[in-house]
Amino acid sequence: MEKQNILGLRTTIYKVGDIEEAKKWYEQAFGVKPYFDEPFYVGFNIGGYELGLQPEEKPSTEKTESVVSYWGVENIEKVYQHLLKIEATDNEKPQNVGRDIMTATVKDPWGNVIGIIYNPNFNLKE
Repeated sequence: MEKQNILGLRTTIYKVGDIEEAKKWYEQAFGVKPYFDEPFYVGFNIGGYELGLQPEEKPSTEKTESVVSYWGVENIEKVYQHLLKIEATDNEKPQNVGRDIMTATVKDPWGNVIGIIYNPNFNLKE
């Protein structure tokens, strides 16, 4: 099989009903300010990966859960509690999924699923 020129994950985008409120919420959630801030798109640099916000034409908090991006964390319980404190809602409590890997998911105020993962077995390759 021929190797493709796929470079890896670059951006996760969340659709939101109120991009200004979402920008404030995500600043609090991830502790960073956006590097790109326009009415049609807000982009955050999260550890070298992009978290993007786009406004929805027809705002809804009913979102599909068929794809989940997991953001790496050092202390899953601490991050999970922080997200709940700023009004995320529980979706899946932190759990060990094997080999000391812990995952959890919450929903932002716009219904998007945010995954967090602690994985001591995975190191990014440059």
